[in-house]
Amino acid sequence: MLAASRTDSDLHVHEAAVVIEKLRIILTQFAGADGFASLLRRALVLASADVPSLQSVKIGADGRLEGFEQIVADKATGEARSEAAVAVTAHLLGLLVTFIGEPLTLRLVRAAWPDALLGDEHSRIEANS
Repeated sequence: MLAASRTDSDLHVHEAAVVIEKLRIILTQFAGADGFASLLRRALVLASADVPSLQSVKIGADGRLEGFEQIVADKATGEARSEAAVAVTAHLLGLLVTFIGEPLTLRLVRAAWPDALLGDEHSRIEANS
């Protein structure tokens, strides 16, 4: 019944939160809890410039976003809910590419989503265009 009451936006935000959690697990194994928290903290600062409602979100001791659920649950923010989740994820991945390079970032993302089409597949598609 809960799933039936969710809007497309709610599902999109939930999926983005799942993405961040999967990345947290993989990146904590790669860079340690402090390394991941530092990276997520920077991604959150960058995302907050795009989506001001993220300014109330903090990084917990376990590396999880605290206060993110309130943004997701706040029906008044509408499209900002979706933007918030996507902005944090996009900045997190962008920082990874900047610091460790695209090949290693893709390897880590592939570890979280082994069935996803990434990297080489994308390059081949672009080359054929």
